[in-house]
Amino acid sequence: MSDMNSASGAGGSWRDKLDDILPGGRMVSLVFTVIGVYLLVCVVVGMYWSIAPEPFDVRERAATYAAEDGRKVVTGSATTAALMGVMDTLLTKPGGYTHNDIFPPGVWLDNMPNWEYGVLIQSRDLVRALREVFSRSQSQSTEDVDLVMAEPRFNFDSDSWALPASESEYRDGLKYVRRYFDRLSEEQSSDAQFYARADNLRYWLTTVNTRLGSLSQRLSASVGRRRLNTDLAGEESASQSTVAPSEVDVSTPWMEIDDVFYEARGTAWALIQFLEAAEVDFGDVLRKKNAQVSLQQIIRELEGTQETVWSPMVLNGSGFGLLANHSLVMASYISRANAAIIDLRDLLSQG
Repeated sequence: MSDMNSASGAGGSWRDKLDDILPGGRMVSLVFTVIGVYLLVCVVVGMYWSIAPEPFDVRERAATYAAEDGRKVVTGSATTAALMGVMDTLLTKPGGYTHNDIFPPGVWLDNMPNWEYGVLIQSRDLVRALREVFSRSQSQSTEDVDLVMAEPRFNFDSDSWALPASESEYRDGLKYVRRYFDRLSEEQSSDAQFYARADNLRYWLTTVNTRLGSLSQRLSASVGRRRLNTDLAGEESASQSTVAPSEVDVSTPWMEIDDVFYEARGTAWALIQFLEAAEVDFGDVLRKKNAQVSLQQIIRELEGTQETVWSPMVLNGSGFGLLANHSLVMASYISRANAAIIDLRDLLSQG
């Protein structure tokens, strides 16, 4: 019994000494405990926020949007609904839009902000195509009033936290796209149109081509290679602003390898919805060119980029080494999809 009392006394003496050495020692301990719990919660929430959303059915989304305002699905509804659905998902998924976050856990995230950027770039390209070609009968025709307002809002700075926030501008852009979507099915007024023509589809696919080509190069550069400079190849009289070396060292910085990887995943995720919508709206054009299966193969290649990454980090193994190189696997899917898009563009250009 005396031993227990002495232990108790010793314990009390230890706490008293702690309070003497560090005033408010118990309060400090409580503060550190709260901070620890907060950090743990942030990590768990951050992991949840980093889960990419599932693709959606563009036909179903178009029907849903149309039914909300008593409209009907017409030519162009699927493509416009796909754009609206992708941007709405970007803003309302778990964690919302994290690319411009300045507080935990969003500010600590790395993969999801890059995924979002890939989605955003494809959405910007599609809204530009809607404004410039899909909604216009010819180059001298008038631009659609709502798409004129939507495009610059989608192109607003992706990192702006406030005054105004990026999300605010993107939501405003969505409102204008929604107005265009509703006006497409108005029978009393024909000022809103969507022209499903082969040349219009080729215009947008050309932009997709350049985006995927750049991504493929950046992904392949994860292993760093010296490449011959082919910038002026194929034209004898071609020139450029300044002299460039005959060989260039192309390499993605080690810290940016996973950034490019997840940007590519976001790009492919958005393109899956947009190409499925194009299959609906440009169905007659594709059937006439016998190009439906070509578009479906592109979608299938892009779906391969959405497979689960079982590794806790993006690996950067070299060549045929022991470790995988996730960037090269992604580059393979992107390159095959890009090559198929080139073939589809050539097919659409034929009479």
